[in-house]
Amino acid sequence: MSKAFTKESAGDDEDDLALPPLPAGSKNYITPEGYQRLRNELINLIDSERPKVVEIVHWAASNGDRSENGDYLYGKKRLREIDRRIRFLTKRLDIAEVADPSLHHGNDQVFFGATVTYENQAGVERTVTIKGIDEVDNLKGEVSWISPIARALLKSREGDEVQFMAPGGLERLEIIQVSYPKPATSH
Repeated sequence: MSKAFTKESAGDDEDDLALPPLPAGSKNYITPEGYQRLRNELINLIDSERPKVVEIVHWAASNGDRSENGDYLYGKKRLREIDRRIRFLTKRLDIAEVADPSLHHGNDQVFFGATVTYENQAGVERTVTIKGIDEVDNLKGEVSWISPIARALLKSREGDEVQFMAPGGLERLEIIQVSYPKPATSH
């Protein structure tokens, strides 16, 4: 049977590939910067990237035999990936709850958006910033607000000691510093 008449697997169009699901009944907290970054990605996909791929697929389709046409096959696959990402971003942005961490500037209690420096029992200091699950970059020391470390830190204050269940067992962490970005000044 020709490949043109085979059904693609149902798993190809699932939106669960990118990021972990939100806990049931919770909001999708995100910083204003994170929201804008996701929104810009969505607009770029819709206005720029998708039309380019559609044009390539249209051109490749006009060349005749599609079964061995690499441009056509790759283009259709890329189009599915783009459409999947557009659906995912649209759903996430629809349920996003923008929380501005600068509103807590000067506060020493840990809330969403805080940059927290803590020390573990071994005396090792680490700094993390608590962000939304759709905007976290682990390489920049950002952790999701639903991560175990963030849950342990939330609502604590500078000088507090919290317990954290690490992979190696229960750890005690001392909160050294809590900071938030300065509010943007409007001119």
